[in-house]
Amino acid sequence: MKFYLLSCGAAALLTACSGNGQSPAAGSTAAATTTTATTTSGAANVSDLDQQFVSAWNNKDATKVTAMLADDVQFLQGATHFVGKAEVTNKWITPTIGTIANLKTYSVSSGSDANLAYEAGTFSVDVLPTPTEKTVGTGTGNYVFAWKKANDGSWKISMAHLEDLPVQEKK
Repeated sequence: MKFYLLSCGAAALLTACSGNGQSPAAGSTAAATTTTATTTSGAANVSDLDQQFVSAWNNKDATKVTAMLADDVQFLQGATHFVGKAEVTNKWITPTIGTIANLKTYSVSSGSDANLAYEAGTFSVDVLPTPTEKTVGTGTGNYVFAWKKANDGSWKISMAHLEDLPVQEKK
């Protein structure tokens, strides 16, 4: 169960990166439900988009995280595939956001143009105890997030793909 929760949490969590491949994304105080981060060329600033996501996740703001999802968002993790904002929210964000803390992402690759952006890399999280799983652990894995520009000019997560390694018990 903890592995499933980690996986779910990791996907959303993983969208925040510093963009340099070395430093983890830190939680920021950005608190907009409209996700905007565009360069003068119209391309997305993926690092800023990810910072907004990680900040919302680490602040346990499920409403803000959900607002960052496209209506047709796809969530992939192993054999799990959720489609659409409602299913991703109900089966990943809501059950997971309270069980994961201190999400950090490390960008390996990113790119963007005027309508699409992506970031891929590794992540780490603290896995918190739950009523059914008392063990505290550390989770790591790989992620890919794809963002697309919505009709209103905001950027939304179109796809989140997470692959987790087994949770390591904290000692």
